[in-house]
Amino acid sequence: MKLGELLQGVSSLEIGAPAALEITSLAYDSRRVERGTLFFAIRGEKADGHDFIPQALERGAAAVVSERAAPADLASQWVRAPRIRRALAAASRNFYGRPDSPLQLVGITGTNGKTTTAYLLESIFRAAGIPTGLFGTIEYRFGGRTLTALNTTPESLDLLECLAELVGSGGKAAVMEVSSHALAQERVWGLHFAAAVFTNLTQDHLDYHKDFEHYFAAKRRLFEGLGAGPPDLAVINADDEWGRRLMDLPFARRITYGMNSGAGVRAKEFHQDLSGLRAVVQTPIGTLDIESPLVGRANLANLLAATATAVGMGVEGAKVKEGIAALAVVPGRFERVDEGQPFLVVVDYAHTDDALRNVLKTARELTRRRLITVFGCGGDRDRTKRPLMGEAAGSLSDHVVLTSDNPRTEDPLLIMNDVLVGLQKAGKPYGVEIDRETAIRKALEAAREGDVVVIAGKGHETYQILKDRKVPFDDREVARRAIRELGYRQESPDEGRSNSARR
Repeated sequence: MKLGELLQGVSSLEIGAPAALEITSLAYDSRRVERGTLFFAIRGEKADGHDFIPQALERGAAAVVSERAAPADLASQWVRAPRIRRALAAASRNFYGRPDSPLQLVGITGTNGKTTTAYLLESIFRAAGIPTGLFGTIEYRFGGRTLTALNTTPESLDLLECLAELVGSGGKAAVMEVSSHALAQERVWGLHFAAAVFTNLTQDHLDYHKDFEHYFAAKRRLFEGLGAGPPDLAVINADDEWGRRLMDLPFARRITYGMNSGAGVRAKEFHQDLSGLRAVVQTPIGTLDIESPLVGRANLANLLAATATAVGMGVEGAKVKEGIAALAVVPGRFERVDEGQPFLVVVDYAHTDDALRNVLKTARELTRRRLITVFGCGGDRDRTKRPLMGEAAGSLSDHVVLTSDNPRTEDPLLIMNDVLVGLQKAGKPYGVEIDRETAIRKALEAAREGDVVVIAGKGHETYQILKDRKVPFDDREVARRAIRELGYRQESPDEGRSNSARR
C-alpha cells in the first residue's frame, strides 16, 4: 500500500516521505520491523520508541512516524503526526481494510466484571449462531486461534490485525474488554461500537489516572466515541453511581440493568448455591428464567449486564438463556479447585478492595463454618488500595493469610506492611507468609469440613512477577497439589462404587 493511501483520514500530518512510497507492513516495536515497514515511534510508560529508530532503520524501515519534528538527516523518511496513537490506529484500519466495519463490536469497560460479562456475551452469541471473537484480560480468541493476552485491550495495530483474521474466517461480531489504559491511550480510536457496556467504577489504577475523576473520564470516552461517534447502544449499570453519571450523554439507544427497580433489566428473584445461580429476570422482551453454573452474587450483575446487552442487540430470549447456561466457568473467576476435600477452595482474580469484598461476601454465603482468605497486593501499582484491601479481607474473613502477589520491583515485605495497616483494623486472626506457595498450604492445612478457602489476587495468571524475572506460578495448580499432598484426592467412579460397597 502506498504511504499516501495508508495515511488517509489522519489529520494535521507533515509528510516528508514520498506519498508514493510503498509500505509493506506496520510496526511500533523495532524488533518487528522488516524491509518496507512504516515504523511508529511511540513514547510509552517504560520505553521510548524514538530510542529505537536507528534499529528500525537498520532493519529496513521505509519511514518513521513521530510526534516530533523531523531530524534534518531523516526529513525524507519522516512523517510528523500530532497524535501518534490516533495515527497508528487510522493507518492500521486502512492497512487491514477496515475489518471492524463488517463486525458488530461490543466494548465492555468498568473496574470489575468485564471478563465474566465478555465470556457470557461470547457464549450467548455462539448460542445464537453468531461467530464471535473474544478479546480480554485472559485471552484473545479469533479465527479458530487462542492467544494468551498481553494486555486487556491490544494495541490498535495488533487488534486490527486480529479483527482482519476474524473477518477472514467468517466472524460476525467481536466482544472486547476495553480498559481505562486503552481508552486513555486511544487504542480503539476510530472503531465504532454496536454496544458499549459500563459495569462499575471502584478504586484501581489510580497510580496511572491519579484520581477518580480522571479514571472515570477515561471510561466515559467509550460512550462518547473515540473518533467514530457514540455506540449504537449504551448498556449501563443503574446501581453504580458512576454509571448514573453517564445518563446525560445523548445515546441513540440506552438500556440499564441492576437490582434497582427502575432498571430496564433487573432480577425479580434470585437464588444461589454451590451448583450456580437461578434468577427470574425482567427484560424489555419479557421475563426470562435464567440458570447459570456460575456462583456468586457478583456474577448476578455480570449476568444482568450480558442479558441487557444481548437483548438490546436483538438476540432472542431463548438464545440468551441457552448461552448463559452453557458457560460453566470463567478461568480464575470464583473458580473452584476440587480434589475431593471436605471444604470449598476458590481461586479468584480479585485485586481491588471492591472486588475482594464481593468475592468474600459470596464466599460467606456458602460458608458453613469458617472463611479463610489468602491474598496479597501487587507491586508497582496503586499503593492507596492496599490498606483498603487489608481491611476488606480482615472484616469479612475469619482468618487471613497475607502473602506476596507479583511484587515486581518493590520489596514484598514493604507491600505487605502497607496492607497490614488495614488488616489490623479488623481485629481478626491473621498470619503473614511471604512465600505464596507456603501461604496457600498453611491456609489449606487449617481448613476443616464446612470451611471455605478463598485464594485471591492472581486468578487465571500462571506466573509470579519478581524484580528481575517472571516465574511459573498458578494458584489453582499450587492449591490442587497441596490438597493432594494433604491426603485428599478425587475418587474415580470405580473407586466410589467400591468404597460405597465397603460402607
